Amino acid sequence: MKKIQLLLLVLFACTSFSSAQKLGELDLREVVGGKYYPQYIYGVNPMNDGESYSQLSDDGTQILKRSFKTGEVVETLFDVSLAKGPVSLKSISGYTMSPDETRILLCTERRSIYRRSYTAVYYIYDIRNKRFSKLSDGGPQQQPLFSPDGTQIAFVREGNLFLVKLLFNNAESQITKDGEFNKIINGLPDWVYEEEFTTARSFDFSADSKLLAWIRYDESAVPIYSIQEFKGLVPEKKQFDTYPGSFDYKYPVAGAVNSTVSVLTHDIKHGVTRKVDLPLEADGYIPRLKFTSKPEQLAIVTLNRQQNQMDIYMANPLSGVCRLAVRETNERYVTEAAYESLTFYKDHFAYLSDRDGYKHIYLYNMSGQLLRQVTKGEYDVTKIYGYDEAADRFYYAARPESPLRSGVYSIDKKGNTRKITSKQGVNDATFSKSLKYFMNVYSSASQPPVTTLCESGSGKVVRTLVDNASLKGDLQNKQGGVEFFTFLNSAGVELHGYMVKPRNFDSGKKYPVVMYQYSGPGSQEVKDAWNIGFMPGATFESYLAQRGFVAVCVDGRGTGFRGADFEKCTYMKLGDIESSDQVEAALYLATLPFVDKERIGIWGWSFGGFNTLMAMSDKRQVFRAGVAVAAPTNWKYYDTVYTERYMRTPKENVSGYACNPIELASQLSGKLLLIHGTADDNVHFRNFTEYSEALVQANKQFEQQIYTNRNHSIFGGNTRYHLFSRIVDFFERNLK
Repeated sequence: MKKIQLLLLVLFACTSFSSAQKLGELDLREVVGGKYYPQYIYGVNPMNDGESYSQLSDDGTQILKRSFKTGEVVETLFDVSLAKGPVSLKSISGYTMSPDETRILLCTERRSIYRRSYTAVYYIYDIRNKRFSKLSDGGPQQQPLFSPDGTQIAFVREGNLFLVKLLFNNAESQITKDGEFNKIINGLPDWVYEEEFTTARSFDFSADSKLLAWIRYDESAVPIYSIQEFKGLVPEKKQFDTYPGSFDYKYPVAGAVNSTVSVLTHDIKHGVTRKVDLPLEADGYIPRLKFTSKPEQLAIVTLNRQQNQMDIYMANPLSGVCRLAVRETNERYVTEAAYESLTFYKDHFAYLSDRDGYKHIYLYNMSGQLLRQVTKGEYDVTKIYGYDEAADRFYYAARPESPLRSGVYSIDKKGNTRKITSKQGVNDATFSKSLKYFMNVYSSASQPPVTTLCESGSGKVVRTLVDNASLKGDLQNKQGGVEFFTFLNSAGVELHGYMVKPRNFDSGKKYPVVMYQYSGPGSQEVKDAWNIGFMPGATFESYLAQRGFVAVCVDGRGTGFRGADFEKCTYMKLGDIESSDQVEAALYLATLPFVDKERIGIWGWSFGGFNTLMAMSDKRQVFRAGVAVAAPTNWKYYDTVYTERYMRTPKENVSGYACNPIELASQLSGKLLLIHGTADDNVHFRNFTEYSEALVQANKQFEQQIYTNRNHSIFGGNTRYHLFSRIVDFFERNLK
């Protein structure tokens, strides 16, 4: 009997240990399925009173007004169960408040088009009487916008601008009539503008609500790209069951014709439309258009095709006369941060420029006179949060302590700077309209995001809103620890990296290594933040470590937050320096006593896929295996705006474009897995087909995985799990 009891105890102990071991492991399906994604407070929209913000409930049934100071609900602005209208609403997917916050545009039936664009059916909700009406009966709308006085709403449908006057029983008028798919677009960006200039709307009201201004895109001459569509599953396109279909859209590849752009204005009262006399070259760009606080002053931002000159014009919307206010030039290119950060205040405007070698804030008056360089130093400012004109004080994010870490700062007109966040890691803020409070999201490589409510003056934490404590506890015995490191490449440049080791790491063993990187211009993967690795918290890297790999990531030259020279040194030769730095990272890792130099792999997605192929084509042959997902394989296949910003046109830069994976196919070394989606509207499937053909003709064996009807993100149904299972299996087979 005692022997039986002892045996049972041993069996119980083994079972308990096995269960505990299983409980301490990551499951790949859970990792890619979002189980370990942190909680955030989404959709914070600061309100006019400066003390509160509005927010859509998680289930989309309510719009709540919350106190910045307490985080508590102080009012329910909208509730589907109480709202009265022509249809029964079950939920909404988004909303827009009117300037006076008495009306709300409710977004329903949203259908995505590209990365930022979508159509939807909108309803106008009156907070006072809890009634809503349809914005338009003519079909779904895009990007509706309230006029500053809240009495009108402009929107785009099928390439044309429309106007609804709320004081005239929602009377609708059509402003333009020449809109046509794949020909003319009024008020909305074409594909390349939306993707590369990070914009979704190209129209605006004047401050007195009397005028509309918009960009007109004539894409008639832009070549068409055709994407073949199949029946597929999840979703299933039954219309293509017998024969495949196609989606045809205008996509200008490097060196091709872009849309011809112009600016028009419309006098709403008199019904007169005028063209602005904008001094723009025929192939120039207009990345931004915005009315200032003065009705007679329309700000128009232009770029030449080489993107090394940005002009800010102040146009009179009635006369059409333009006056140059600011000209920003750069010997290589003007960084996107300049027009993305450009903000107009009542009597000033400001933006980020790297003209002194680092991104800093520059302040101008409305005439375009530079008043001062607000911030200075050998570090990058990454975001402008707000400007208190009365106090002449800016609030911003910057990285003076380390490129890997960011804080929230304030600076006054005398240059006195105050750091108003205290935690070491990455901080990001959302300020109230009064700039009295800010909601800060802090995280580090070991700390999931913590959202706190803070006072702007002192940085004092008023209360913690979300701490993700349960996530931290759940991952405590599953996640691998992130270790940062640096090394010098052959050019003497210090590069930053991190690694995740197995939890049962044995310094006496030799481990296979899987390197992940993105490496694109201005990007950053190595940072002291929770959002590192392909999944938040480096959970995919931790899963690889669990499988016995050392997971590593290195940011090479060309990546961001280390000044203009570091970021722009890859100009005119994308892939050359970036791939060399990944090879040298592998050579450095090979010197570490716990790394098996014969078993190093590399992978990446998009630019990271391109750089994977470039690194595997290096003559030093350090990679035993690699995976390239959705990879560009020749920059002549990619779009004008992105490619030419860094490479100019193929005619201008023959040698630069010749440096690509297709040309180097015969030099590929190591085992390769190519992955692509057939419906990728960004990096077209042709990149996959042309490169795979080059490998075939070079007699290079490789593996491939094609995903039907999937775009650049390659997701839907079981797709993501299948993809990452394939990646893990590939490295298991080839590195162990």
